[in-house]
Amino acid sequence: MPTISQRGLVMPASPIRKLVPLANAAVARGVKVYRLNIGQPDIPTPEVGLDAMRHLDRKILEYSPSEGLLSLRLKMKDYYSRFGIDVEAEDIIVTTGGSEAVLFAFLATLDPGDEIIMPEPAYANYMAFAVCAGAKIVTVPSTIEDGFALPPIEKFEALITPRTKGVLICNPNNPTGYLYTREEMERLRDLVARHDLYLFSDEVYREYCYTELPYVSAFHLEGIDDKVVMLDSVSKRYSECGIRVGALVSKNRELRATVLKMCQARLSPPLLGQLVAEASIDAPAEYMSATYEEYVERRNFLIDGLNRIPGCYTPVPMGAFYTVARLPVDDAEAFCRWCLSEFDYEGRTVFMAPAAGFYSTPGMGLDEVRVAYVLEKHELADALLVLEKALEAYPGRKA
Repeated sequence: MPTISQRGLVMPASPIRKLVPLANAAVARGVKVYRLNIGQPDIPTPEVGLDAMRHLDRKILEYSPSEGLLSLRLKMKDYYSRFGIDVEAEDIIVTTGGSEAVLFAFLATLDPGDEIIMPEPAYANYMAFAVCAGAKIVTVPSTIEDGFALPPIEKFEALITPRTKGVLICNPNNPTGYLYTREEMERLRDLVARHDLYLFSDEVYREYCYTELPYVSAFHLEGIDDKVVMLDSVSKRYSECGIRVGALVSKNRELRATVLKMCQARLSPPLLGQLVAEASIDAPAEYMSATYEEYVERRNFLIDGLNRIPGCYTPVPMGAFYTVARLPVDDAEAFCRWCLSEFDYEGRTVFMAPAAGFYSTPGMGLDEVRVAYVLEKHELADALLVLEKALEAYPGRKA
């Protein structure tokens, strides 16, 4: 039998999706599953985006330019300006989701064996994209006790080698919901400037910052414009995960030219998705504010509910729509599997993402889960009740 590539063998399975077969089997048994595992918003997509799709007036669904429609990039430029991000349309390359933006950023800047430093826990697919590039992600652990704040910059400094090419952050953070402060961002700026590194900054969740402190983009940092690679997506802010439209934004011309060659190789990003995304940028302010307020209420409700369950703890996330919670179990993945395969409370169970899959360091996050608050509050209330009952019944519960 032909062999599988080494790349394929070391590619990590998604902690978000790998338990889906168990969830599907539970549904087939007639169990209602509260899906807290994945950041799939249930907020309706903006009507202006849906109308653009419903009233499409084209006779040919043609290739778009490899870098994306100019009309979309011009509107994205204006969108970014609302957040004090000063870029031009030529700085923006439209990608097939934020995932392709990360992959192309890695492929354009990293050779096999090169390294990127990032705090963990982190979005699990970063590791997968690094495997695709033949590169290595080196992690600096953050802790639930510190609310997943940025670790001391000296710990990053100690990991820098001749193969280090950049630092990667997600701000606001997936999976923790942590929002980096200006002071933390300036420490990162000084680090990348001192060592001539890239700063890869995933800013998909910028709309969802739950504090009076301002959101600090990597593009707000002075003196490192040519080192910043911002990664973005419309998936979460407009509930448009399925249209697969993201962006790589950089003022580094050589980097953009390299990424464009990769874009040409995959021809073009999705035409229909771009048309929907372009229209959605005109979503009324009321849509965005109502979405924001809904997530604030859900966050407050969920965090309070989790911390009321005996043995559970989660810090208060200040951004995105996730939190990482510690459970009174030895093995959170075993618990999550048990919830889907062996447990239900009055015909209901919960589906969460084991947090160990968001860490690279073996042994970390074993008693933690990532919870996405992408359900309405009445469903979150039911899910919290089911989780509490599950922990009471679980044979592997810690005292």
